[in-house]
Amino acid sequence: MAKYDESSIKILEGLEAVRKRPGMYIGSTDKRGMHHLVWEIVDNAIDEIINGYGDTIKITLHKDGSITILDNGRGVPIGMHASGKSTPEVIYTILHAGGKFEEGGYKVSGGLHGVGASVVNALSKWMDVTIYKEGKISNIRFANGGNVEIPLKTIGEAKKTGTMVTFLPDAEIFKNCSFSYTTICERMQESAFLLSGVTIYVIDEEDKKEAKFHYENGLINFVEYINDGKKTLHPVIHFDGSKNGIEVEVALQYSDNYNENILSFVNNVKTGDGGTHEVGFKTGITKAFNDYARSNNLLKKDQSLDGADVREGLSAVISLKIPEAYLQFEGQTKGKLGTPEARSITESITYEHLKFFLEENKEAALTILNKALQSKAAREAARKAREQVRKGTGKNSKERVLSEKLAKATGKNYALNELFLVEGDSAGGSAKSFRNRETQAILPLRGKVLNCEKASDHDIENNAELRQIEYAIGAGLGANFDPEDSNYGKVIIMTDADVDGSHIQILLITFFYRFMRPLIEKGMLYIATPPLYSIETGNQGKVYIATDEELEEKKKTIKGNYKIQRFKGLGEMNADELYETTMDPHNRRLLRVNLTDAALAEKRIHLLMGDQVEPRKEWINENVDFTLEDDFRK
Repeated sequence: MAKYDESSIKILEGLEAVRKRPGMYIGSTDKRGMHHLVWEIVDNAIDEIINGYGDTIKITLHKDGSITILDNGRGVPIGMHASGKSTPEVIYTILHAGGKFEEGGYKVSGGLHGVGASVVNALSKWMDVTIYKEGKISNIRFANGGNVEIPLKTIGEAKKTGTMVTFLPDAEIFKNCSFSYTTICERMQESAFLLSGVTIYVIDEEDKKEAKFHYENGLINFVEYINDGKKTLHPVIHFDGSKNGIEVEVALQYSDNYNENILSFVNNVKTGDGGTHEVGFKTGITKAFNDYARSNNLLKKDQSLDGADVREGLSAVISLKIPEAYLQFEGQTKGKLGTPEARSITESITYEHLKFFLEENKEAALTILNKALQSKAAREAARKAREQVRKGTGKNSKERVLSEKLAKATGKNYALNELFLVEGDSAGGSAKSFRNRETQAILPLRGKVLNCEKASDHDIENNAELRQIEYAIGAGLGANFDPEDSNYGKVIIMTDADVDGSHIQILLITFFYRFMRPLIEKGMLYIATPPLYSIETGNQGKVYIATDEELEEKKKTIKGNYKIQRFKGLGEMNADELYETTMDPHNRRLLRVNLTDAALAEKRIHLLMGDQVEPRKEWINENVDFTLEDDFRK
């Protein structure tokens, strides 16, 4: 047994803790985590801007893989700190050191914990900081995870102010990663929307590309961007207000779509998981519409519109500025606002302004309310119809009985049931024969399904494959889809591990996103990952391998002869192999389809599944690596 005493306890000094457990500070060490380093430095520049200092940010991607973020704010303080070190050295090497802990430095800040700059330094091969302040140009350089390589020194005279940070992520931590021009542009465009009048440049030196983002009408332009290509019902509604030092700004617009898109930000940091401000906003608009509907005799006194009815087709951006004293995020990644005061303040400001708008704009008010009332009627009728179909008592229940292709699950605990959408009759037959009949249902798909990017409810009803999926899930379609009514807790897409299989996955995800989006939002949609290979040896038996990389690693550990089988499709597996590797909950690997950025997902699906070819080709060329690794002669 390993010894466990006082000598087992290790204190991680300085930035060593960050390098030991980077995921605790930036979420992951993949491409997403590496871009988080950029956001940390950019957020510092944005904090300067929202406190009234500076109006320009310039980001440059260099050929060597490093990146520079330059702002024209006040510049990092350059004097000696009370600790005996230069202030820039303290800021960039000590956790929880920054200007956001003392009153007077920043009134409003998105960087709450003071770890951003030092974490970036800790996870970089080198970092170079140049500061323009007090008429001087000062420079300090770090290397190998935050060690001072060149102490702070004056290198020239300055006629401007600002801070320029250049860093190269450490390849030992971020393996096979590079910065994405597209990803950075998307994030910076979002920031420019939130910072009216500010200019942000993104430059790619390798591919010689440059983008400039500047919006005079901020949130109004943001909502117009989200609703681009949709049929909108009225001009963008915009209002703002403040109470107890908390500033609230909202822009919203309804379209004839039925999905809702609500984006929220606090101190220019996206709150992707919502929080108290989103709850307050939703409560406020629901109350405003219900009060208006009742006062105009559009609803009986004992009736009310649900929040889902009021938000059908709504696109909204909520932006709050909260002083440090009130600011509460849940977790370092700041994904969810926890400030209690934000709920009541956002609710009251939303209610007051929206009620005024409805009273002063009768035509727009009635248009939106009619849509909400239609949603309410359709939702209630659809629920009754689904209940009748389940019971087999509905008028059209015989027409809605699925074909014999669906092998239903016998269990009545719908949360435990799983629906497998399987590519091809052959694999479907194998899956049916070896499934767990109580909890697993199988629906084989014939070929590629309809591209639903431009489809309507009518198109779905006239498409046999998608209609079968709709009826199998049994929770409605479009605005009437309710995940609580689903016959299955998991819907699992199971296709071949090839180009056609990937295309079917994308087509199905597009269908679910457009017509059953709550299924994704509730984490109920999955992709099965069948193995690519099996290796059979004399003493170890048969082992299944998911990727080419795993195959190479496995081959290094095998002594003696072995036999490799490449599965080119689900239909090539025996029924027991298919169940064991892809369906058995104890052995299978499932990928959950997540929706982390509704506005970006909206644009990305429109880009990839729409009818404009050139933008799609440009995105694929930048973001997809094409290799020829499918060589089985080794």
